Amino acid sequence: MSRTVVDLDEASLALAQRQLGTKTKRETINQALVIAAGTNGEDRARGLAWLQENAADYLDFEALDEYERSGR
Repeated sequence: MSRTVVDLDEASLALAQRQLGTKTKRETINQALVIAAGTNGEDRARGLAWLQENAADYLDFEALDEYERSGR
């Protein structure tokens, strides 16, 4: 494993940690890299198409909008 110094967007890192359920910066970044490396463009396109077709069945858009406005 190599050591690299980078500037990170702390808000994005915090969001990624919540989404991935990770506790440390290292764990979060490594998990994100694994996900990114294992997902190709076709997989992302299929996932996006599915989400566009099914989002209303799974997401509460009013709650998401309220969450965004709260700045959490």
